[in-house]
Amino acid sequence: MANGRSGSSGGSAVFRVVEDLRARMAGGALPLGSPLPPQRELARSYDVSRDTVQKALQQLREEGWVESRQGSGTRVIKTQQVQSYTAKAAREGRVTLREFFDEAFAREEVALDVFTLTSESLDTQVRGQIERIRSGETPPRGISVRMLLPSESLDLPYPRALDDPGGRLTARLQKRLLGITHRHSSSLEAQFRQLEAEGMVGSARIEVRHVDLAPAFKLYLINGVQALHGPYEVIERPIVLSDKETVEALDVLGLGAMLTHYLKDDNPDSRGSVFMAAWQAWFDSVWTGLAY
Repeated sequence: MANGRSGSSGGSAVFRVVEDLRARMAGGALPLGSPLPPQRELARSYDVSRDTVQKALQQLREEGWVESRQGSGTRVIKTQQVQSYTAKAAREGRVTLREFFDEAFAREEVALDVFTLTSESLDTQVRGQIERIRSGETPPRGISVRMLLPSESLDLPYPRALDDPGGRLTARLQKRLLGITHRHSSSLEAQFRQLEAEGMVGSARIEVRHVDLAPAFKLYLINGVQALHGPYEVIERPIVLSDKETVEALDVLGLGAMLTHYLKDDNPDSRGSVFMAAWQAWFDSVWTGLAY
């Protein structure tokens, strides 16, 4: 299993394109079965070369997000699905994460509690909602987000280089992961400040705390009544580190992983109500007792 592959375009540019397209597919902006824009258009919108776009699409094919057919372009074959057992508001069956955020941001006050690995999915969803706020499509007066992230000093069990699990390559992979977390957390904070500055909402607040726990699952608690919960699946996949280096690594699948939806209702003993109460109590206890 090789640690490196040759390439002519910058690995950081390939990573930027892959990351954004993957997030758009997982979030529902590029729905299942939809075609991706032509390579020439992608190159122009990301301000990169066609070669960079081709490398990005190849990585997305290897990860199972897209498929390409000669003469018909590239289409989306995977997204982040949510399995719901609640019939209310046509929620029964598989729906996308975007639908839950659309519903949450239709309220006057939005409250989100999130436990996640990098905040990449949350950043993608919030960007979509900010577009709706700017267009006048959704009218929240206040937005409040509490986000739990793993401690930056924590020795996470993933990602790890398969050929160098405790060495230099793994250290570089974990540094890359930390960079992703910083980028998306900073993006969220900047977007909220901008919303307030423009007077688009009365208040928009995000508070981030860290905890010495390696996330084995992702958790969204939405407006105190809905929960989305799903495990991080451990997979082997290639990770681009530089223009000439792609590392085969053990990683976790966050974007694209299946989430399960639970809804609090008027019956305190229903499955949704019990699940929501238990995980809200878990989040609050970790937030106040372990996080810093």
